[in-house]
Amino acid sequence: MDGGARRWWTAAAVVSLLAHLGALYWPVVTVAGPVSGTDKVVHVLLFAVPTYLVGRLVARPGWVVLGFAVHSIISELSQHLFLTGRSGDPWDVVADVAGVALAALALVVGSHPRR
Repeated sequence: MDGGARRWWTAAAVVSLLAHLGALYWPVVTVAGPVSGTDKVVHVLLFAVPTYLVGRLVARPGWVVLGFAVHSIISELSQHLFLTGRSGDPWDVVADVAGVALAALALVVGSHPRR
């Protein structure tokens, strides 16, 4: 990866991490209208995007994947225990881990040279 591409990936990773942390740890989240399954889609994206972007930047992306998988549990426990306007949801952890798994798959597929 050349310098320009690396800077782009780094900037994208930083922005996605800030969105990730903001969405997970903002004290109160108010959603107008029916939430239905969109909440779970957001959780998948909140974990898939930064896992993939950070994973592209490091030599050992497996550690990134593991870190985000562990963080999925920590974030929901933190919401439940420490953020009074939030609640932890085990199904959010499932969606978070699904996002991490999708990113891991994309990292593995993207790391193999094309024939």
